Amino acid sequence: MLTNIGSDRVRSVRALSRRAVRERVRLFLAEGPQVVREAVAHRPDTVQELYFEAQAGPRHTPVLEAARAAGLSIREVSHEVLAAMSDTKVPQGIVAVCRPVDVHLDSVLDQRPRLLVILTNVRDPGNAGTVIRGADAAGADAVLLSDSSVDIYNPKVVRSTVGSLFHLPIVTGVPIVVLLERVRGAGMALLAADGSGDTLLGDLDGDMLARPHAWVMGNEAWGLDPSVSQACDSVVRVPIYGKAESLNLAMAATVCLYQSAGVQRKGPGSG
Repeated sequence: MLTNIGSDRVRSVRALSRRAVRERVRLFLAEGPQVVREAVAHRPDTVQELYFEAQAGPRHTPVLEAARAAGLSIREVSHEVLAAMSDTKVPQGIVAVCRPVDVHLDSVLDQRPRLLVILTNVRDPGNAGTVIRGADAAGADAVLLSDSSVDIYNPKVVRSTVGSLFHLPIVTGVPIVVLLERVRGAGMALLAADGSGDTLLGDLDGDMLARPHAWVMGNEAWGLDPSVSQACDSVVRVPIYGKAESLNLAMAATVCLYQSAGVQRKGPGSG
């Protein structure tokens, strides 16, 4: 059992909370049973090391058994060590050090996707992670983040995905201009989601949603840059029927994605 909170191993894991370190060593931290379970189940090739707290071992037996079956490196640690490794104030007994999961844009477009999400200037880790989770739930083919958006390996992003980070392709670090050009060049329509849009989501033509398309989402506070909106085929807003002032980015993204998913699963002309 690893018990020394001052060891080099513990310090190196804890250092993954810093972006500069993550980028230098090409590793990130996945914390909590749901996220670690999905990493082990769906992308065991990305798991470099798994650490679990002795007292919490019985609660995580299925995950540990799957990790052992996959031949992963597993280390038992004390409560104090796990707390020192973790980014959260109340660690949940298990963490994994993982290799990056992002993919090249070409690999996404080569698969002829039908539904994508493009995030530009999205800075809030919780929102970014929840959009990834919503895209996964709606059956989107991938999430593309511009180079001006939050690092997907930020511990808060990883936790907010609740494991969806390991389910669908994610592209990062590409300028928004390039993302829009490449996606359009692949034959996909571009739909900007913005509160200032002239088109209501419910009024959007069903044929548009039935064809391959990408939803383009902007910054939480100021929305999409005008140049991005102008590059899209339509600027769409989610209607507010009640008294709420607005929807946050993740909520609006999920609503739009499910509208698209529903139409695509029914076929053309099903708006």
